Amino acid sequence: MNMENFIINDVAIREFSEQIEEIQNLFNQLTYSHLPVANNGMYLGCISENDIRCFDAHKTLADYQYALEGFFVRDTDYWLDILEKFAQNNTNILPVLDEENDYLGYVELTEIISLFNETPFLSEAGNIIVIQKGIQDYSFGEIVQIVESNNANLLGIFISKIENDVAQITLKLSPSGINEIIQSFRRYSYKIVSEHQEDNFKKNLKDRSKYLDKYLNI
Repeated sequence: MNMENFIINDVAIREFSEQIEEIQNLFNQLTYSHLPVANNGMYLGCISENDIRCFDAHKTLADYQYALEGFFVRDTDYWLDILEKFAQNNTNILPVLDEENDYLGYVELTEIISLFNETPFLSEAGNIIVIQKGIQDYSFGEIVQIVESNNANLLGIFISKIENDVAQITLKLSPSGINEIIQSFRRYSYKIVSEHQEDNFKKNLKDRSKYLDKYLNI
């Protein structure tokens, strides 16, 4: 990905000498969670809208240097690394620096998310399966083997949740016989978290439960 195509400069980097009131008014006009701040042109960090609302309007940014958050990305970073930085810093804007730490502009969260929307994981038709297993018990190699042994292709995979030493893994598969894949995962002791109409195992359990209820009520 060429980062140059996503770098924006329509809002100038703010300087230490600017009054808090000016920045507060600027946030009123924008939808950004943060704004980049510099001292004599050198990037120092970002000031958040939540913080600046609590500051004395008659002071300057220099008076609140301690509140700056020093996150940024490089113009050579991969888009997935940039998306991770957005999540880690709870922001919708990331300053971009080159190798000499010169400020180049910023990237917006919506632009980077649009790249994710273009990946086969979201753009291609397919089936979503969420499976679960102990974090010491599963392997991506095993998961891929199970999928491909059922003549399906894996379009994407990621760990969507970890809790109490149990991992949930979300898969997107090419359209195929999903019931056979689900049963294969169960044979390898994976729990199926997602609901599927094609899941004969759950359908059979429901049918047997209904039959048992009917028998007991005779």
